[in-house]
Amino acid sequence: MSFLSKMLTRFVSFGEMTVLHPDGRREVFGPGQKDAPKVVLKIHDKALYRKLAFRPELHAGEAYMDGTLTFEEGTSIRDLLKLFKFNSHGLRSQPWQKTLKKYLKKIRRMHQRNETNASRKNVQHHYDLSNDFYKLFLDEDLQYSCAYWPRLDMTLEEAQEAKKAHIAAKLNLKPGMRVLDIGCGWGGMAIYLARNFDCHVVGVTLSDEQHAKGRERVKAEGLEGKVDIRIQDYRHVEEKFDAIVSVGMFEHVGIAHYLEYFSKIKELLTDDGCALVHSIGRKGGPGTTGAWIRKYIFPGGYSPALSETFAEIEKAKLWVTDCEILRIHYAETLKEWEKRFQVNRDKVADMFDERFCRMWEFYLIVSEYSFRYGNHMNFQIQLSKERNALPLTRDYMIEAERKLT
Repeated sequence: MSFLSKMLTRFVSFGEMTVLHPDGRREVFGPGQKDAPKVVLKIHDKALYRKLAFRPELHAGEAYMDGTLTFEEGTSIRDLLKLFKFNSHGLRSQPWQKTLKKYLKKIRRMHQRNETNASRKNVQHHYDLSNDFYKLFLDEDLQYSCAYWPRLDMTLEEAQEAKKAHIAAKLNLKPGMRVLDIGCGWGGMAIYLARNFDCHVVGVTLSDEQHAKGRERVKAEGLEGKVDIRIQDYRHVEEKFDAIVSVGMFEHVGIAHYLEYFSKIKELLTDDGCALVHSIGRKGGPGTTGAWIRKYIFPGGYSPALSETFAEIEKAKLWVTDCEILRIHYAETLKEWEKRFQVNRDKVADMFDERFCRMWEFYLIVSEYSFRYGNHMNFQIQLSKERNALPLTRDYMIEAERKLT
């Protein structure tokens, strides 16, 4: 029995995996319980044996991208990733994987280096692919973060609109206030706040594509005097703001820079202002970013545990005035993105190639399952410098959200 076969025997305790080997052999792993996930995969290259045995989470994704790992008998990459999520404990509890995980935790700060130059390079790797590409699967407002689903029968557009209202309601905004949007994307949140609250909004991004599109949208809305979209690192912002919002950007900060991030928020806030940080997080303690995601999708990225986030907030001497956990909301968002991506797959292949399509498909599905079956969630943390900066109860949030929706 090969090392890979031994590993798969210990790995699959729920569901069933059938492996078709290059020499025609067929091996079946797992008890195959009723209604459990099943997958039939074909290995086309013997070189994969060693790779999959030692670093399956990295090399399975690469093999799917390259076409050296395919699926048979009506199964798909979705079936493999679902089976993996249900059996991940069986993989990560193996001696070699435990040793590797311990080592990666020790060097994770190296993987999350986000000094000014590195941060911009990492952001551009992902967000400067093409505005036309992102239009193919995002909502009309180009919201590239977790939507908010009060009801599961909502459209993606409705859920993203609900997300903006849910976040805006927590900022306690008044007309004329100055707002900073850290990591403003294509400007959707900045435009929403300026339009609905008569605020002056500065949005900062490190993406050239987002910057150009954001400025174009501001002009089209006639909001040039209200919204300023800049190419700027948040660390270089100098003005004071009544409110700060950061949606889907904290994941790009890196643990070595958390204190710097929260200290900058404190520096930029007025004494009676507040900030709202919306980020992907993880249940349980500190971890590492998966090797495949780190290499191909989000270099320098990391989704933190609440424990390491709160520790740095405490060091920055900020008040946590509210915290909300969103559990399945991102799974539903990613499911809708993947559905729209598949509808437009031919267009994506024309823009890039089939390997890129398989890479993006893998990313969207593995991310959905990380929220649906794994340890990932989203958190929204509200912060202030002063204990009396906000009303004593959450009623103001509820009232503001009702008005917006």
